[in-house]
Amino acid sequence: MVAALALGGSALGQDAAPTSAPAAPATTRPAGSLPNVGEVLSAIEKASAPKAGQKDRDWSAPIKLAVVFTGLALLPGLLVMMTSFTRIVIVLGFVRRALTTQSIPPTVAIIGLALFLTIFTMSPTLARVNGEALQPYLKDELTFEQAAGRGNGLLKDFMLRQTRRGDLALFVELSGIAPPASQDDVPMHVAVPSFAISEFRTAFEMGCLLFIPFLLIDLVVASILLSAGMMMLPPAIISLPFKIVLFVLVDGWGMMARSLVRSFNF
Repeated sequence: MVAALALGGSALGQDAAPTSAPAAPATTRPAGSLPNVGEVLSAIEKASAPKAGQKDRDWSAPIKLAVVFTGLALLPGLLVMMTSFTRIVIVLGFVRRALTTQSIPPTVAIIGLALFLTIFTMSPTLARVNGEALQPYLKDELTFEQAAGRGNGLLKDFMLRQTRRGDLALFVELSGIAPPASQDDVPMHVAVPSFAISEFRTAFEMGCLLFIPFLLIDLVVASILLSAGMMMLPPAIISLPFKIVLFVLVDGWGMMARSLVRSFNF
C-alpha cells in the first residue's frame, strides 16, 4: 500500500515540460493570437462607454452585468480544468471505488475534501498571484490588463509544470502554431487542454496503483469462498470489512493526502 501510494506520488515527476519564471505581458503579440482577459474587458468597456457628446448608453449596465454572470458561470470550469482539482477528485473517486463502499464517503464529502486539498496545493501559486499581480494593481502600480496578464502567466507556469512534453507537443501540433521557444510563448488555449489530459493520465496512474492492494484482498476472499463451496455468497460483502480495516490501519487517508500533495511540481 505504501509503495503504491509512493509510486503514484512520483508518477508526475517524469517527462514534465520545462518551465521558467513568468515574465510580464509582452506589448507585441503574434498575429492571429487569441485575446487575453484584459483585452476582452477593455473592448467591453470601450463598447459600453459613452462617446463624446453622448449620454450614458442604456445597454452599458446590462452588458457589464452579463459579463459578470458569464464569468461566474465559467468559474467551475476554471476550477476543474486549470487547478489541481481534477487530479485530486479523480484519485479520491478511485479510492471510494476500490473500497467498494459505493456512496461512503458521500459525494459531497469527496468534493469538499478535493476542494480544500486544491486550495492547499494551489496556495503557493495563489500567493504569488496576490503578491505579484493583485496587490500591485490595488496600489495602482499596474493597469488591470497588466495585472491580468501577470496573474495569467503565473497560473500558466503552474499548469506547465505539471504538463507532459508529449501532451503539450500534441496540442501545439493540432493548433498549427510555431513550436514555442519558452513557456511564455505557449498560449492559454494550448496550455489548458494539455494540462487537463496530463492530469487525467496522472490521476488514472495513481488510481490504478491504489487499486492493487484492494484487488488482492478481493482475489484472496473469492478464492477462499470458492474453495469452501460458498459460491452464492458475494465476495465483495466479505472483503469489504477487511479492506476498510486495512485502509484505516495503514492511515490510508493521510498517506493519500501526502502522496497527492507531493505529486505536484511547485
